[in-house]
Amino acid sequence: MSLISEFKEFINRGNVIDLAVGVIIGGAFGKITASLVDNILMPPIGIVLGGVHFKDLKIILKEKVGEANEISINYGMFMQSIVDFLIIAFVIFMVVKFVNSMKRKEEAVAVAPPAPSTQEILLTEIRDLLKK
Repeated sequence: MSLISEFKEFINRGNVIDLAVGVIIGGAFGKITASLVDNILMPPIGIVLGGVHFKDLKIILKEKVGEANEISINYGMFMQSIVDFLIIAFVIFMVVKFVNSMKRKEEAVAVAPPAPSTQEILLTEIRDLLKK
């Protein structure tokens, strides 16, 4: 089997396509979440905390000198990334919970025994009459 035919077989599997779609949608969802955190959630939180802009929170290790850039630890941006992660994790949790509940409903419907046939009902009635 040639390398190209193996590659075609690999790509044509459903899992690879599903994964690619998931990565693309995940990237777009990440941008939406980052915008939600940066533009909607963090400004009110900053106001509550005394007018703090989280992107500006940093520890300066070395001031800017001439052409050399400032060296700093940007912990405010890190805090925003944590909030992004928590929102994404919560949404994914809710989606997985929804999918699992749908699967449980399908399994419950599949587990229920089928209704007895008309023959079985008649035979049961005959048996009960014979017992009397």
